Amino acid sequence: MLRTNMLARPRTYVMAFILYAAAIALYLAVAMRQPIPPYAAGTAADPATFLDPELYERSLIYSAQRNWLFFISYPWEWLVYGWVVFSGLGLRWEQRLEQSTTWNRVKWLKLPLFVLLLQTFVFVCFLPIRLTSYTLSRANGISTQGWGSWLRDRAVDFGVDFIMLSLGAAVVLWLIRRGGRWWVKLWLLSVPVTLFLMYIQPVVIDPLYNDFKRLSNAQLEAKLLALADKANIPADRVFEVNVSEKTNALNAYVNGIGSSLRIVLWDTTLERLTEQEIMVIMAHEMGHYAMHHLEWSAVGAIGSSLVGLALSGVAAEHLFRRLRKGTLISAPGALSSLPVLLLLLSVVSFASLPVANTVSRQAEHAADRYAFELLGSTEGAVTMFQKLAAASLSEMNPPWLVKLFRASHPSLLERIEYAAVRERHEP
Repeated sequence: MLRTNMLARPRTYVMAFILYAAAIALYLAVAMRQPIPPYAAGTAADPATFLDPELYERSLIYSAQRNWLFFISYPWEWLVYGWVVFSGLGLRWEQRLEQSTTWNRVKWLKLPLFVLLLQTFVFVCFLPIRLTSYTLSRANGISTQGWGSWLRDRAVDFGVDFIMLSLGAAVVLWLIRRGGRWWVKLWLLSVPVTLFLMYIQPVVIDPLYNDFKRLSNAQLEAKLLALADKANIPADRVFEVNVSEKTNALNAYVNGIGSSLRIVLWDTTLERLTEQEIMVIMAHEMGHYAMHHLEWSAVGAIGSSLVGLALSGVAAEHLFRRLRKGTLISAPGALSSLPVLLLLLSVVSFASLPVANTVSRQAEHAADRYAFELLGSTEGAVTMFQKLAAASLSEMNPPWLVKLFRASHPSLLERIEYAAVRERHEP
């Protein structure tokens, strides 16, 4: 009955998605008409004061396009996983693997093969959205990456995701088959994994995408290391990463824990920001380290994963029973139950974004404040924020829904206003 009910109305779900996508597009188009509040017109936070009219108009359109792609990507992911589950496609994949005499001889290969089928299906379904995002970025001068390099990065994404998903699926499906509150056991196992990933991210994963080397400007490195020492950051070098072959955007960051700690500057940042602007952006990143935001982000990730896994686990238990009655999965913990879990985790992840972004914005504002205190000045901050906006065609004042679900930083308008207020009070 469940299979019949779900498959009898495929057009309903498609139409609902189309109407949702149209509603989001309309919302963003209306919001684009008043990109900044009237009181900010003509100030340093007004993009009309530092962007030429054509580039300003293009930034508004590009921001709306990027936001639209973001808001449709999650429902599209739910549709894709939902189709795998409720069409019985996942169950058919599992049955064919079970019936194959070849794979029954090497049973340990069944799970990675199922993951490969699922991941390939999802990848192909998402390809139009990824291609659209890449094409828009190229057309607006943000991405400088050629097709070959872009495809290579997507291949690396696919490989890393395949390894992580295969290992994760092996553990979680085994725990589900053992019964009990499997999501609690999974959360306990995830704690050391989260810390391990934070440790290896700068030294293992990041170099898969870009080349890192010691900062070529020795004089600037000495100043940045002196600033790091003032912030009690145990660093002996600053890394420069070559991203100009892929993007015109600007960035810098401090990541890693323990011996994997890295202070990193993009080469685009080095080329287009003044030394003082670089000091501001790096002081901000050092603020995250000095105020233990890296550790708190790990604690937050661990805490939120407990909530997310608990919600997903309870919902999964209920859904497994219904799907088994509807012959859409063979059993909880079977291969066909994996897309159910991924669907639920995606929904919970989207629902958690407003909370995660609120916490992140507070941390980013605190890092701005720390940077100004560490430097003893706001010099270079306003122009640095303006250049960040211009390089990525970022919106200065995102619409409410965008801020709620996408904005991990205070708006550039808010950051410029804060810097301007501090500047007025400087001696």
